[in-house]
Amino acid sequence: MSLDALKAKIGDFAKDIRLNISTVLTPEGAPDLTQAQIYTIALACAYATKNASLVADLKAMIGEELPPEAYEAAKAAAAIMAMNNIYYRFLHMVEDKEYSKMPARLRMNVIASPGIAKVDFELASLGVSAINGCGMCMEAHVHEVLKAGVSKTAVQSAIRIAAVVHAVAQALVIGV
Repeated sequence: MSLDALKAKIGDFAKDIRLNISTVLTPEGAPDLTQAQIYTIALACAYATKNASLVADLKAMIGEELPPEAYEAAKAAAAIMAMNNIYYRFLHMVEDKEYSKMPARLRMNVIASPGIAKVDFELASLGVSAINGCGMCMEAHVHEVLKAGVSKTAVQSAIRIAAVVHAVAQALVIGV
């Protein structure tokens, strides 16, 4: 599967999305991110959309350009954020702040040891958190990547990837 083949699946009603996916999956279109970071973020975000066709297409397109650990980390970011984004969005949105003082009692060990560079996992988790709409998690991941020396441009690039991958998933569903 090539990027052109993926774009061909997107209907003319979403030609802006076709153009954007071409852009954000490149270092020129996602400034301050490496190609490996771009692919890891995109794949984690595709998992977060729950669009199996998009996941399969991206995996085929990326092929062996990512090590197996990055594939596993992308899955882990989508899975752990599926839990964390619900829990922490709840804490953020309820008026009773007593809940935020209670221990979460949720295992999150993968965040400390994701199998890839921690900053890369944080960027993927940031993208997934954007798709899942958890402001508290987005703020935490932005804080971590900025603390690690990642630029604000890279943060914006990660969010743009998340936005476009989410739009591709939607366009593929709509086009059916």
